[in-house]
Amino acid sequence: MKTLNPKIDKSSKVIAIEGLKKAFDDFEVLKGVDLELYQGENLVVLGRSGTGKSVLIKIIAGLLRPDEGMINVLGQEVDRLTPKELDRLRLKIGFSFQNSALYDSMTVYENLEFPLVRHMKELGKADRDRSIEEVLEAVGLSQSINQMPSELSGGQRKRIGIARTLILRPEIMLYDEPTAGLDPITSMDINNLINEVQRRFNTSSIIITHDLTCARAVGDRVVMLLDGQFQRQGTFDEVFATTDERVKAFYNYNFID
Repeated sequence: MKTLNPKIDKSSKVIAIEGLKKAFDDFEVLKGVDLELYQGENLVVLGRSGTGKSVLIKIIAGLLRPDEGMINVLGQEVDRLTPKELDRLRLKIGFSFQNSALYDSMTVYENLEFPLVRHMKELGKADRDRSIEEVLEAVGLSQSINQMPSELSGGQRKRIGIARTLILRPEIMLYDEPTAGLDPITSMDINNLINEVQRRFNTSSIIITHDLTCARAVGDRVVMLLDGQFQRQGTFDEVFATTDERVKAFYNYNFID
């Protein structure tokens, strides 16, 4: 079980969502979601596949528009921003995709350099190199700087994907199924890395997962998405201290000793 991060500031909300609704044709995915993320917090959103977890973080990042509701990120209402304002906000949000989203034709160094060249044109090569070395050291893969993505394991690609997200020093991290497709030992390494990123870079994070081992390892707070709404929230133990058969079935399916 994770020890609660003492740096969480509950007086400072970096994300505030009220009454969020989203449907695709006649299928209602989110049916009035309320959510808050505090400064320095790792918040886990649990739910089965297809329950709207990824839709939620895509709306937060401005990749999807809500049908109804208010989404405030770092003091700005996302769906009211101009395209330029949204682009500036996205630089403060790190999105770690499930498939790592690396460019196969680029080396690790080039993958990490790309966002710096694109978004921080004032940096010279020496400064870019220092930033790249720092994030590679943070994810434990300094030795992989000249490798191609095809030469990396699944866990290593996840780590490089997180490093590329960190390179712009985001205030918020959004992790989409960070342990999906990984073996238990590698999953544990990624869980430890998520906690290390929180400590080292003072990020506030939302972790989308259906992996209870991940939720228990990284979550300062856990919320459970069922039937388009958050039905349970609290610590890991508090969420699963219930007679709700839907929650018990989810726990038993994952089977944690």
